Amino acid sequence: MSPTPLPDSIDATLNLMDQAGYVADRSLATVLHLALRMKRPLFLEGEAGVGKTEIAKVLSTTLGRDLIRLQCYEGLDISSAVYEWNYPAQMVEIRVAEAAGDAEHSELSKSIFDERFLIKRPVLQALEPSLSGAPVFLIDELDRADEAFEAFLLEVLADNQVSIPELGTVKATEPPIVIITTNRTREIHDALKRRCLYHWVDYPDAERELEIVRRKVPGAAERLALEVVAFVQKLRTEEDLFKQPGVAETLDWASALSELNEIALDPDLASDTLGVLLKYQDDIERVRGSKIRQMVDEIRKEAPHQQSVPAL
Repeated sequence: MSPTPLPDSIDATLNLMDQAGYVADRSLATVLHLALRMKRPLFLEGEAGVGKTEIAKVLSTTLGRDLIRLQCYEGLDISSAVYEWNYPAQMVEIRVAEAAGDAEHSELSKSIFDERFLIKRPVLQALEPSLSGAPVFLIDELDRADEAFEAFLLEVLADNQVSIPELGTVKATEPPIVIITTNRTREIHDALKRRCLYHWVDYPDAERELEIVRRKVPGAAERLALEVVAFVQKLRTEEDLFKQPGVAETLDWASALSELNEIALDPDLASDTLGVLLKYQDDIERVRGSKIRQMVDEIRKEAPHQQSVPAL
């Protein structure tokens, strides 16, 4: 199967994202187009839940490429992320060689450190050739990994290769499409950022967030979608929350209220379902009760045309 061609313009990139239901703004489409054409890693930074990881999934789907995901965490090391040797199989090889009387040390060393005994983890998998074209390599939440692992990635991002002491250098014939995400829980070193194109993925404005809800929660009533988005937008701009709700939480809340057959934002039910939208008790207590009723009233005063829909 021949690889799917990369988009040849910013508009084509926008259309590509749109095909998969991802509502991207033009600035994101521009940097994504450049990353694809220049074969450079794309470093995406932003709050959790704004759709950074989804970009890699969309590229994999629309371009017909394999998605290889490296989920970062504290303590991630080379054996989990890059490669490790299959020690039990190597021991069997040694025992067989000894039993056959073929245990010459130098030859045996070459034999056991062979690609047959190499267990490939996500980084090595991403460097392998594929009939469908270079894979999409998602390095997710890099800020959760240790700085030592971050330093190791410099060779991968700069030269698309990995050096294995016992085997040599493994280099990609075609650079993978690398997407790196971080929630900015710590700063990533400049040396890594220099090897990438950079984009800050922000919360969407009301118009774009409403379009996302319409696409991802098609069963939600139009008035409910409008009021949910207006409420979330007001939370982000006017309330001092410990953790602002992301787009993922907006979609979850709209889905939950739709499942409860709501056609508009009822203050009492909204208060009861705040745990779908907000994930910290202090934030829930700040908004629950009279505050949520006040915010719903303000939303309806700011958008009086919504009152043409019968109130609950």
